[in-house]
Amino acid sequence: MKKTVKILATILACLMLISIVAACGDSGSDESLTINEGILLMATSADFPPYEFIGAGGEIVGIDPEIAAAIAGKLGLELQVQDMEFTAVLAAIETGMVDIAMAGLTVTEERLEQMHFSISYASGVQAIIVPEGSPISSVDDLFADGAFHTIGVQLNTTGDLYSTWDLEDNGLASVERFTSGADAIVALVAGRVDAVIIDNQPAISFVAANPGLVILETEFANEEYAIAINLENTALLEAVNKALTELKADGTIQRILDKYIN
Repeated sequence: MKKTVKILATILACLMLISIVAACGDSGSDESLTINEGILLMATSADFPPYEFIGAGGEIVGIDPEIAAAIAGKLGLELQVQDMEFTAVLAAIETGMVDIAMAGLTVTEERLEQMHFSISYASGVQAIIVPEGSPISSVDDLFADGAFHTIGVQLNTTGDLYSTWDLEDNGLASVERFTSGADAIVALVAGRVDAVIIDNQPAISFVAANPGLVILETEFANEEYAIAINLENTALLEAVNKALTELKADGTIQRILDKYIN
């Protein structure tokens, strides 16, 4: 379901915090990155644990904010995180309203036409959540002859894309799209959808919080997470990639992942 008014309001809020990124320096020398007021503005959708979620104190925490903060430190900048609906995250990058976006974003050919992506910082799996005792016991059951299920997904996520391409477009299932993964889980518990396809780590959190739900052992898809940057901002892309490479080499990225994922 689309909440157009809320999305527009979120995007307008982002306009107030827009940061302007530019690079200066002669070719052959190191570029110096200048960002408005020394701020690295990041868009996220804080309903995707453990990558981003609201902490006990009301702050946005998780893997993505911590990695972004480490990158900002490398660039000599202060990180500011703007929380919005997932669809607005993608729009904010495309229109240049924010500097970076991190929301468990998967690199796809379609998205590469709309934005740059950094090198990958984590791997993900699209998992399938069903009620205990469901006739859906493996991913193959979604593709079986005569089977037709209703699949719940978060709007515009890769779970949405994959289930649309592989199932809905082939007449194998109908796809119900929700503003958040949590809303899809509510629909699953209520019996309005037969399964939910979502990234594995959020799936683990949702199943832990909802007795009676299970994650199937077979995966729907594997993917890589990366940082989204506006197509015109190649200087920032290069700076972020350099910072990520250094943070991988010194073990910072792995320590952050290990902190949230056992």
